[in-house]
Amino acid sequence: MAETATPEVLWAQRSSQTEAEKNFIYLTISVPDVKEPKIDLKSQSLTYSGYSESLKRAYAVTLEFYAEIDESASKYNHTQKSSQFVLRKKELKEEFWPRLLKDAKKVHYLKTDFDKWVDEDEQDEAPEEDLSQMGGMGGMPGMGDMMGGAGGDFGGIDFSKLGGAGMPGMGGMGEDDEGDDEEDDEMPALEGEEEASEAPAAKITEVA
Repeated sequence: MAETATPEVLWAQRSSQTEAEKNFIYLTISVPDVKEPKIDLKSQSLTYSGYSESLKRAYAVTLEFYAEIDESASKYNHTQKSSQFVLRKKELKEEFWPRLLKDAKKVHYLKTDFDKWVDEDEQDEAPEEDLSQMGGMGGMPGMGDMMGGAGGDFGGIDFSKLGGAGMPGMGGMGEDDEGDDEEDDEMPALEGEEEASEAPAAKITEVA
């Protein structure tokens, strides 16, 4: 069996000193046809592993970030072509991170995502993009086992449309096509209403 390979990783970023929603890392791990990737996201690292059915090869990579991210506010989307993340930077800061990784040494698999990249002084002019099909990570332990295929591709990032999609306890929310109103309706469900709330909330995994 072939040795485990390192996947191509693409990244871009935005920064803001005042708005957390505009202070993030955009990350794509490019491995096609992975049914159930295992992902372990922590405040200082991301570990990914998966097997490509079409390429007949296992892939794995661990990224140690330059600075901390807020895993509970970060988002994830898995498609047939890749696994895509929006990682919320923990520190609100006007300046860009000088690099993605803690180690300044260049690695062959890490590349700039020029489709998403904008210069630091041109961020306000960049078009906002849609993240409606990305699920919240929720900051849950062992979240890698819960991340099946979120499905759907997306053009980019429009944080104004996210609503409550990124709040803790809603990880694994793959296809959020019903809108924020339905999410809000389901959130107040208490012990007595738990059974009644399970059916309409089939697409939402709530964690106590």
